[in-house]
Amino acid sequence: MTVKIGVIGTGAIGSDHARRINQVLSGGKITALHDFYPASAESTKTRFAADAEIFASGEELINSPSVDAVLVTTTGATHEAYVLAAIAAGKPCFCEKPLATTAAAAKRIVAAEIAGGQRLVQVGFMRRYDEGYVALKQAVQTQTGAPIMVHAAHRNPTVPTSYNTPMAIHDTLIHEIDVFRWLLDDDYVSAMVTFPRRAARSHAQLRDPQIVTLKTAKGVVINTEIFVNCHYGYDIQCEVVGEDGIAKLPDPMAVSMRLAAKLQSPILTDWKDRFVASYDVELQDFLRAAARGTASGPTAWDGYMAAIASDACVTAQENEGQAIAINCPPRPALYA
Repeated sequence: MTVKIGVIGTGAIGSDHARRINQVLSGGKITALHDFYPASAESTKTRFAADAEIFASGEELINSPSVDAVLVTTTGATHEAYVLAAIAAGKPCFCEKPLATTAAAAKRIVAAEIAGGQRLVQVGFMRRYDEGYVALKQAVQTQTGAPIMVHAAHRNPTVPTSYNTPMAIHDTLIHEIDVFRWLLDDDYVSAMVTFPRRAARSHAQLRDPQIVTLKTAKGVVINTEIFVNCHYGYDIQCEVVGEDGIAKLPDPMAVSMRLAAKLQSPILTDWKDRFVASYDVELQDFLRAAARGTASGPTAWDGYMAAIASDACVTAQENEGQAIAINCPPRPALYA
């Protein structure tokens, strides 16, 4: 069965997903497109989805008989409405992170899915599909002993001036918030944020860098550096300190060179290149599940848990140095 896919949001990640579904993966075809900027949808159609119909609204696309499943790749604040519409239409929905920008909005999505009695939502936490993280989880589960601490970093070379301090949580740390829950099989109980000296390349709306400290129910302490104007490249680091040893996320494969009297290797600068393989595996997983009329991978509940922690981290930004409690409700049976 070929799953007919509608893409809502044809910016960088939306158009890239359209490309991979039509040109790389199996079992899916892009049949519909919508973007707030019609020229963006037209461009994606021309480059990657010549047969797709362009719709005037996301809601029209969702309810079209030419669409079996939906990709929501718009800005975070619009996710809730589109995902709820997909659930109401009974169509599997892949939603890029974050599921929603507040816990209250994510909770409404969970409630709608539970009311429908089946999983329809997959959240785009692609790091769970990354070979490095999968290998790291295996090492943590079988070799390093019980985790005690995690040291991590999320560094971007630069961000636009529209990027503000809370976005460092909602748009950047959100990946770590999810992948640490999965990596450690644990939930959070508190969050704290501290701000070092502001980096010279930061701007008026952004305090950069920052250190987020999360504590889990099992007592693991996680320190994550968020530095989104680090200049030198896109760099994701993670090291788990266990009772018996330490496991570290491998760097992407790169050729070491001895050149111009230096030993050097290249560092990626584009986040799409760093996780390109995991995006492929993630979307293929979605297509397989959508062909069965359901969803796989990270759940709406995972998106809700990430949103709860994200809200606490933003509160911690506003109360520097104070530990903010994170209260996780019991997991519903649908997500057991």
